[in-house]
Amino acid sequence: MDLQLALSKYPDKETLAEITSYIGDEPDRFAELIDLVLHGERTVSQYASWLVSPCIDLHPFLIRPHLQELIENLSQPNLSDWVIRSTIKALMKTDNLSEEHQGLALQHCFDYLLNPKMAVSIHVYAMQTAFNISQNEPDLLNELKMVIEERLPYGTAAYKSRGKKIVGEIKKKASFIR
Repeated sequence: MDLQLALSKYPDKETLAEITSYIGDEPDRFAELIDLVLHGERTVSQYASWLVSPCIDLHPFLIRPHLQELIENLSQPNLSDWVIRSTIKALMKTDNLSEEHQGLALQHCFDYLLNPKMAVSIHVYAMQTAFNISQNEPDLLNELKMVIEERLPYGTAAYKSRGKKIVGEIKKKASFIR
């Protein structure tokens, strides 16, 4: 299958399912998908980014070799919200990030949370990813809690729902956090 051709026009659900099935548990095919996310023409990159999450839902190991590139890609100027959202969502689903990956991913998550112009879905995935990474770091949890609570009154329903859930988890996790 020619992934670039398949993703050159808006893919319907059937096409997305076909491509996900084609990629399967094949690292080379997943690498081709990641290459399109990172280096494809903007539209192809956006459509390819939709497939990262369904692929790693089925085969989580596929993401490991690409974490560094995906996280570093978040530093690109004018990056599509679609690519940001799918990358943060993939990081949210990835267990046991290395300390190096955690630090840069966490920085991006806080940057997105503090940027009121970011899409709500990016805020929601960023707060969950930041929480997942920070679970054993009381100072980071406290900082995350403060950022979420500061923005709760102005958030959308989705932001408030996820924010209240995470703040509640932080309070349960650490009685020393105010």
